[in-house]
Amino acid sequence: MAERAPIGFSDLLARPREAADARIAYGRLDLQFGDLWLPQGPGPHPLVVMIHGGCWLADLPGTELMDYVSEDLRADGIAVWNLEYRRIGHEGGGWPGTFQDVAAGADHVRELAKTYPLDLRHVVFAGHSAGGHLALWASKASPLRGEQPFLPRAAVSLAGIVDLAAYRETGPDACGGPGTIDALTGALVRKTHDLYGGLSPAAMLPLGVPQAVISGDLDPIVPSRFGAAYAAAARVSGDPVTVMNIKGAGHFELIDPTAPAWRLIKGQIKSLLD
Repeated sequence: MAERAPIGFSDLLARPREAADARIAYGRLDLQFGDLWLPQGPGPHPLVVMIHGGCWLADLPGTELMDYVSEDLRADGIAVWNLEYRRIGHEGGGWPGTFQDVAAGADHVRELAKTYPLDLRHVVFAGHSAGGHLALWASKASPLRGEQPFLPRAAVSLAGIVDLAAYRETGPDACGGPGTIDALTGALVRKTHDLYGGLSPAAMLPLGVPQAVISGDLDPIVPSRFGAAYAAAARVSGDPVTVMNIKGAGHFELIDPTAPAWRLIKGQIKSLLD
């Protein structure tokens, strides 16, 4: 039997979606919010801070991309804080606003735990594509993470663009090519010789937390070679890293709870939470 062609995000979003339990602001701006998916029962519940992809671009979908896996995790007893943030094309998006928003959203879990039964001892940051970059970035203290950042026990990259320099140099043009990376890093406005330090996980190693770097072997947007190269460098730096290159999976199968890939991914998330 021939392998099914990888799906696109429009195929995913054509399906019905469940609703989160609450939409909560973590800042004063319109895009500074997250959707909280809370399991039934008294808790406290382990938590995944989820960060959507979309090439860091304002004209692509946002939190709705992660609604499907958020519902699946909620049904399995795991809370999800699904973050929105300013992107390139939004006022203040790119450097530094995108990073500042993700940092503030991640830190807001401390406030959420004052109202909702969340177990802050068991928190994993996870993201897809551009969100995979941001999930790993947020897992280490850095100037844009602010003072006393909330850091996870582990981080998961799902087809993440985790080496900005490498992706700018040899990545596909699916996210807009080098111009998108330059807009994200502030290349045209920052006076620095080190564009990637403090912004790209590959330039920040070691991150100091266990990581799962997961790719699909049919992914045309973030080919698996980028995840493999990053994971090798992370291991050399001393970080514990699990690498998965899932056969028959494209880019969006990694966030499709009906795809075989998701069963493997959810197992990895649960292992890191435990």
